[in-house]
Amino acid sequence: QVQLVESGGDLVQPGGSLRLSCAASGSIFSIRAMGWYRQAPGKQRELVAAITPGGSTNYADSVKGRFTISSDNAKNTVYLQINGLKSEDTAVYYCNADIRPPYGSRYNNYWGQGTQVTVSS
Repeated sequence: QVQLVESGGDLVQPGGSLRLSCAASGSIFSIRAMGWYRQAPGKQRELVAAITPGGSTNYADSVKGRFTISSDNAKNTVYLQINGLKSEDTAVYYCNADIRPPYGSRYNNYWGQGTQVTVSS
């Protein structure tokens, strides 16, 4: 039993900043990756950023230089610092993680419920 709980989404003006958080809890033996996806109305869900426990990161081209992903491995938590928000960043942001339970050897994929980010003047 694993849960991902996101927080930090809000209504913000263009140029503003937000910090999203996602905490994984439950039956966790190890995590091999955590990341953030987003989905705007009428659009496909897309990868925003991902990170491994060792610190390897991957970003979508559209957010490089503005978004920063980080993690606290001891807390099973991932963060997304968002600066210089643009209207096209408006979307539901979802946390995602590959997690191995204590009783098995395979990794399972989990999704959070999402947090709304709206950029508007």
